[in-house]
Amino acid sequence: MPELPEVETIVRGLRRSVVGKTIASADVRLARMVVAPSGVEFARAISGSRIVATRRRGKYAVIELDSGRSLVVSLRMTGRLVATSREVPEYPRSHVVLHFVDGARLHFADVRTFGRMRLVDPGEAWDRELGVEPLSSGFTPEAFIGMLAERTRSSKAFLLDQRRIAGIGNIYACEALWEARIRPSRPAGALTRAAACRLHDGIVNVLRRAITKRGTSVDDYVDAEGLKGGFQNHLTVYGKHGRLCPRCRASRIVRTVVAQRGTWWCRRCQR
Repeated sequence: MPELPEVETIVRGLRRSVVGKTIASADVRLARMVVAPSGVEFARAISGSRIVATRRRGKYAVIELDSGRSLVVSLRMTGRLVATSREVPEYPRSHVVLHFVDGARLHFADVRTFGRMRLVDPGEAWDRELGVEPLSSGFTPEAFIGMLAERTRSSKAFLLDQRRIAGIGNIYACEALWEARIRPSRPAGALTRAAACRLHDGIVNVLRRAITKRGTSVDDYVDAEGLKGGFQNHLTVYGKHGRLCPRCRASRIVRTVVAQRGTWWCRRCQR
């Protein structure tokens, strides 16, 4: 499932390729992939609109229209947003296609069809249950320490809770916990101040590095140009079961289940 770095890479690509373009029409091939306000016909509502901006909120891609409405896209597990020129009329598994007046297209493709494209009205608080952005100025070490206070869930489960921190998924939770030398099952509220500060820095550093490599392609993720990311070549523990820990070189990476998710970590480094 695309996480913060992957969605950030996608919206940056869309910023270059579709901002300023006017939607001529929308081809909805699978009705359940789109959601619109009650009484609003999706394709008709966005036809003629111009895209004025793209941004990210947690794991959601947001496409802002000049009407004040926005298209909020949840890619879920296998969703893709790929922009093509008029010379590339089709993209595999496209269930929603935005046709622009210049002949270019934006394809919302999804093999498993779990993704959703939602049209939201101006001022609609669609993201009210999402937590703080981990790369924002509000995500300070002090704020993070306050969030952890008295939390009995595991540190891994806490990082995956989108109501607390928006955008972290399984890949980057594993990587950040390894970087901070924290056992994934350790209760979040039991972290010392020093450990919490290490985890805060690990989160920020891992996410920033992943963005510079255009995200992690371990399954279906590609960016807005249909290209794979590069951070999979720099993962330290995720998916590395049985390999030597790249830090201590004395223990092998293990895979256990924490927060109902496969979790990779080092028993020596993350005590």
